[in-house]
Amino acid sequence: MDHKEFTEVGTDINEVKRQNAESGLSYNEVKALLAQTGGKGTSQYSNTDVNEIKSRIHGKDIQS
Repeated sequence: MDHKEFTEVGTDINEVKRQNAESGLSYNEVKALLAQTGGKGTSQYSNTDVNEIKSRIHGKDIQS
C-alpha cells in the first residue's frame, strides 16, 4: 500500500519516519545505552553496529 500522508506544509510523514528509522540510534536509545553502561567506557561503542545495540535494548531482532 502506497498511502501518502502529508503535514499542512507538505512534508511526507511516512518518508520522514522511514529516514528516521535509518538514521541510527534515537535519543531515547542513546539514553538507555548510557544508563546501562553508566556512561563509562563508552569509547567501545564508537564503531558499534547500530542494529545490534537496538536489538539489545529492545530485546528483538532488527533487520536493516
